[in-house]
Amino acid sequence: MTGNTKTVRFGILGCAHIARKVARAIGLAPGATLGAIASRSKEKAERFAAENGFPESVRIYGSYDQVLEDADVDAVYVPLPTSLHVRWAVMAAGRKKHVLVEKPAALDVAELDLILEAVESNGVQFMDGSMWLHHPRTAHIHQLFSVPRSANSIGPIRFIRSTSTMPVTPEFLASDIRVKPELDGLGALGDLAWYCIGASLWAKGYQLPTTVTALPDVTRNSAGVILSITASLLWDQPNQTVATIHSSFLSHISIDLAICGSDGSVHLRDFIIPYQETSASFDLTFGAKFVDLHIGWNVKPEEVHVANELPQEALLVQEFSRLVAGIRDCGSQPSSKWPEISRKTQLVVDAVKKSLELGCKPVTL
Repeated sequence: MTGNTKTVRFGILGCAHIARKVARAIGLAPGATLGAIASRSKEKAERFAAENGFPESVRIYGSYDQVLEDADVDAVYVPLPTSLHVRWAVMAAGRKKHVLVEKPAALDVAELDLILEAVESNGVQFMDGSMWLHHPRTAHIHQLFSVPRSANSIGPIRFIRSTSTMPVTPEFLASDIRVKPELDGLGALGDLAWYCIGASLWAKGYQLPTTVTALPDVTRNSAGVILSITASLLWDQPNQTVATIHSSFLSHISIDLAICGSDGSVHLRDFIIPYQETSASFDLTFGAKFVDLHIGWNVKPEEVHVANELPQEALLVQEFSRLVAGIRDCGSQPSSKWPEISRKTQLVVDAVKKSLELGCKPVTL
């Protein structure tokens, strides 16, 4: 091995747009470094490296296999189309490479299980690219969900509402991989609703909902790929909670998350990508009531600010690298937390899809 053995060396499979963001994050994250980049042609990889100012030490390959064969690569980041995740993640795990895969993790839970079986049998770490989970704001808010109740708890969660929408161009609708059934067949359900479903599960401590129901307002393109989707999730124990999610390529940008308990509520307007890199905020309301004649409120939401030293994507890379270094250098076992989060999210994605196929009937989990 070359270089600092305490550093986790990443290889990136593909030059997708999101790979620019993660490559930057690898450069910012303590304990991580970019070792290699590959595309299906070396010329494209060279161009990508030049455009992003990669150091000369980064090895450039014209095939993904070459990254997996590189003994100096500890972990691979897979930003390929979802239909290719299972092939390359399983191959990477077989070469003892740790696997950071872009979301959605797979096309369905059967494919994801193939990936998770491969990483488990090879003793490597798995994580998906849900960056917002690694922002300190997320941990700060989670303290408000404490059970049993405490003085700063919003109480049992009763209602969750989340949106992930963005307006796309005609070019996107014509040619982006996220609208191609053979590449990313889940469309907006995989690309955007993954966040909304993940946020709902996170708020409920990753307890799976009792039932999942797609609403009939789905919009598809001519190839049948989902462009807009709304669904509801219902938990009936230990206390009833309902979540509504809406994800769309056809609406103005909205990444809202509202969580209402019996005693208070939390509201984020930028839960997936904060308005700025260096801090993020949320609205917190306790004990709100309408004043006499219902002409106002007795309290205004408190705006809570949470600073962060690193962007959330660098915090994701830092956490992943910490786990990988523990396995490589200290004989630690891979963390099961992140595979379990991905699998539960994928189970709900599958249930929404199944509900659509059944004519929007409830699907029991």
